[in-house]
Amino acid sequence: MLAILLAAELLGAEVLERVRAAGHPQVRYSHGFVFQVLGPGPASIGELAAALGVTSQAVSQSVTELERLGYVERCASEHDGRRRIVALTKRGKDAVSRGRRVRASLGRELAQAIGEGRSAAMAAALADSLEARGGMEAIAARRVRPVAG
Repeated sequence: MLAILLAAELLGAEVLERVRAAGHPQVRYSHGFVFQVLGPGPASIGELAAALGVTSQAVSQSVTELERLGYVERCASEHDGRRRIVALTKRGKDAVSRGRRVRASLGRELAQAIGEGRSAAMAAALADSLEARGGMEAIAARRVRPVAG
């Protein structure tokens, strides 16, 4: 179990480092949680907060930072002009896209290092572990929450 946790920490740090080197030097790990919720489309502050299991104030602070960095924008809802929503900007979509490409590349590198069969078996075992703990539903719904504490 310790090996899984340490691997996750090391690989997560490597993904972040590569995304930063690929033109997004100010991206932080915590930004990814907001990006995952906004990936399918815009959301309100309240929707973001509910998806992430944090307060609206916490989300507002993150959104303000991401807005300052050019990754998101607040705009009027197309269905209700009085309602404000948060959407990824072109820069935000690029950060998400680069993150996906980095993770895919890293996955290929690991498969080459340990072998395709072992890599596939490891991925299957981890997916099964997530399923056993109820995590696959959160992943499918894009509702993976940051670790508290």
